[in-house]
Amino acid sequence: MAFRILLCEDEPGLRLAVTDRLRAEGHEVETAPDGDEGLRRAIQENFDLLILDVMMPGRSGFDVVREVRQRGLATPILMLTARGEVVDRVVGLKLGADDYLTKPFAMAELVARVEARLRGSIARTAPRGGYRFGDVSVDFGSAEVTLAGEAVELSAKEFQLLRHFIEHRGQIQSRDDLLNGVWGVDAMPTARTVDVHVAGLRKKLERNPHVPQYILTLHGLGYKFVG
Repeated sequence: MAFRILLCEDEPGLRLAVTDRLRAEGHEVETAPDGDEGLRRAIQENFDLLILDVMMPGRSGFDVVREVRQRGLATPILMLTARGEVVDRVVGLKLGADDYLTKPFAMAELVARVEARLRGSIARTAPRGGYRFGDVSVDFGSAEVTLAGEAVELSAKEFQLLRHFIEHRGQIQSRDDLLNGVWGVDAMPTARTVDVHVAGLRKKLERNPHVPQYILTLHGLGYKFVG
């Protein structure tokens, strides 16, 4: 499977080498030369993995991890550091990083760690039989949804939208992301279509649709499911 990876690294030679190797493995790789751009892209775009150098111009890798996690993003994070001190590794992991790799490293080890993080991501984002949040139970096999044990009637598109949210839980989804992921790139619905379907899901699944607990609106960015 091909995944979308953001590499934040200020050293041009290493940035190019890592990018080439990961692309050779079949992944889509975007890059950022500093922490400020890396943070902006991590928040505004959808990635399956973030690779962050600790020491970068602008925000450090630690700063980026902290901000990403404070915003509720669950994207796996692999940190690169030239330092060997245990304290740096501990700090990164405590801030929310999932793994670290000390420079210099062999490309084979980098690929192995990337694959390990992506496998974990698949396990988290691709529920199999069903999913439960709050009083809501979702059965993907039968396309049945219940709220506190009572059946909830969802349209086909509402169910597809709910599944997309669950598979991308913790990630910001712009209206374009939702249109492409649920309706398809060749479809002709508008952003208003997304808002109407989100409102429908909230009305059927949220205790208070006007103060949603699970499907949150992030003004200027889109929506985020936190169930």
